Amino acid sequence: MKVKFCGASIGVTGSCHLISTENHKVLLDCGQFQGGKEMDKMNEEEFPFHPSEIECVILSHAHIDHCGRIPLLVKRGFKGPIYCTDATADLLDVMLKDSAYIHEKDAEWQTRKNLRTGKPPVDPLYTIQDSEAALRLVKPILYDQLVELNPDMKIVFNDAGHILGSAITELWITEGDKTSKLVFSGDLGVENRPILRDPVKIKKADFLIMETTYGNRLHPENSTSIDELIHITLKTIKRGGSVIIPSFAVGRTQELIYQFNMFYEHHPEYADTLGKVYVYIDSPMATTATEVFKKNAQVFDEETKAYIMSGDHPLDFPNLKFTRNTADSQMLNEDKSPKIIISASGMCDAGRIKHHLKHNLWRRESTILFVGYQAVGSLGRQILEGAETVKLFGEAIEVKAEIARLAGVSGHADKEGLLTWIGHFSPKPQRVFVVHGDDAVCEAFTAELTSRGFSAVAPYSGSSFDLATNVCLVAKGPVPIKKDYAARRAQSTFERLLAAGKRLLTVIEHNKGGTNKDLARFASQIDSLCDKWDR
Repeated sequence: MKVKFCGASIGVTGSCHLISTENHKVLLDCGQFQGGKEMDKMNEEEFPFHPSEIECVILSHAHIDHCGRIPLLVKRGFKGPIYCTDATADLLDVMLKDSAYIHEKDAEWQTRKNLRTGKPPVDPLYTIQDSEAALRLVKPILYDQLVELNPDMKIVFNDAGHILGSAITELWITEGDKTSKLVFSGDLGVENRPILRDPVKIKKADFLIMETTYGNRLHPENSTSIDELIHITLKTIKRGGSVIIPSFAVGRTQELIYQFNMFYEHHPEYADTLGKVYVYIDSPMATTATEVFKKNAQVFDEETKAYIMSGDHPLDFPNLKFTRNTADSQMLNEDKSPKIIISASGMCDAGRIKHHLKHNLWRRESTILFVGYQAVGSLGRQILEGAETVKLFGEAIEVKAEIARLAGVSGHADKEGLLTWIGHFSPKPQRVFVVHGDDAVCEAFTAELTSRGFSAVAPYSGSSFDLATNVCLVAKGPVPIKKDYAARRAQSTFERLLAAGKRLLTVIEHNKGGTNKDLARFASQIDSLCDKWDR
């Protein structure tokens, strides 16, 4: 039995792991790389295996960085079943069609641009037809249902608590007279968050592939509290601005709806301030995904089920508005009255959120509120790290709005949550493969596990291991970055570091309206940029 890491290994996006035996080849996830143009190019590369040889895909959940290259896999020859939970299957229909639509539109735009300069047309990575072909291969199964993939492999899905339908996979593999158990964590959720159940604790595994997105940090105390969200909202509304929230359409948006619902319903003392302030969900995909959530209430936690049984749905309230067409979206920016806009994409690299940023980044009274992970190279990461100007639709936009982040609003377990989850294995797995984290995070979490007696490794993409002998077959290093891209990134980092330093000095030396919060924000930006400069 062998495992080859084909994505999201020392890196967060592009989750894809190949499990092979003498007679079978199966994939754990087949996700899209995200985080700027350099990552986009990786999606077009050939798979490090032949798609027609893959027997089936085992999908952990419906986020694009885990499922986004499945239509491409089908386009290039895969014909087997795609196993996922029934709720994931419902969301997959939304996610893959929307992803294909974006690829088609991007290709149309690039083709028009190319034709004007005599360059050849561009084909989309995949089309809606490719997505529909992939969706016809989906085989939904229930949590806790034992499914035989073939005579030598069986799986069971357990609730991962990350998004609706997310799964921890238990995979039993028999070779000869020996059966080994591999556990793939997928993305692990946070305990005691609203709507979803806590991640299931697994007790036994011979081998473990484990995510570590936030493996080097802790979520703030009381991170499930909505106090900071409401504080930011009220402050922004009182100064006449709007709160713009880039959010992942699946999972994070529904949690925000839940939180705003609780606030509007249980805090009548703010009725005068918020009575005419609406929460707009400006994403067709998020709107459809919310409907999918509503029809899959069977997998909600007990508190949310009880709320529904009382006659009130946690994903609906009077001040909540959904937009579906472009005209409605454009009206949000023409109307300057205070409002809350939740829009995709969560990393600001596509979709309607870019229009809302164009109309609000330069407004001092507005707030851009980040509530999710921002991949290296993404527009969201640039803004969060203190960029003074960003380019949107070919136009340089000054960043004058307040930039805020809710670090505790996360669908991923933090370091403590990850360590608590892995601590339930007894005995310890023979080897733990640490994946789905930035380089420094994977390495730090691997060191932490090693100090606790685990045999852990953080493999780079392309690395492979023989699990029968527990030895590394191929050890790969970091993917090299093109020199010109590396130079541009270093120069950009250096310039932002200087700018943040100058702003910090202005606050300290000239006392121009600086507050302790300003100092903390600039210091945090400098720490982040220094870390990036060192790398």
